[in-house]
Amino acid sequence: MILLGTKNWHKVREVQAMLKEHGQRAVPAVGLPDVEETGATFQQNAALKALAYAEFCSGAVLSDDSGLVVPALDGEPGVRSSRYAGEEATDEQNLQLLLQRIRERELHEPEAAFVCSLALALPGEMLCEVEGRVEGRIVDTPRGQNGFGYDPVFFHPQSGCVFAELEPEQKNRVSHRAVALQALAGRLPDLLDRL
Repeated sequence: MILLGTKNWHKVREVQAMLKEHGQRAVPAVGLPDVEETGATFQQNAALKALAYAEFCSGAVLSDDSGLVVPALDGEPGVRSSRYAGEEATDEQNLQLLLQRIRERELHEPEAAFVCSLALALPGEMLCEVEGRVEGRIVDTPRGQNGFGYDPVFFHPQSGCVFAELEPEQKNRVSHRAVALQALAGRLPDLLDRL
């Protein structure tokens, strides 16, 4: 069993579904303390959270940090993706700020990437760090009813639509989180002996 170190229930559902396909049971850790994401990269933030939550839970914890990177916006929203429009911002407010910044720079469907960094840690010990990345572009108008965050504007060329137009099972096969979890799954058999 792997504890999931996140308070984001969208991520919990996605990770649980994907790990189940690899024969792994994942349960959300409860009562997690707040961990300040002071890292300059997704990987640094994932590691900070995994190590902190592992101490709190006294067991193996998988944490992630993920978000959207738009090179034409100097990498924004980047590690601040979930709080782009402010610490208490909603997904909609973050998305609207992104579209506003794109309009201000007079960009048309700029290239973008979703990035997911995963870190698996025991108390005081980092076991594994992996990263997944999916390239796409940002469309001008949100569409689709599924997903969360920036999914309504992230166009995935291989799927021919934005992430929010994919059914959850479809997104779970092609997303940045799927790519990262696939990389983790390849290393899990060796790591499970230590969990």
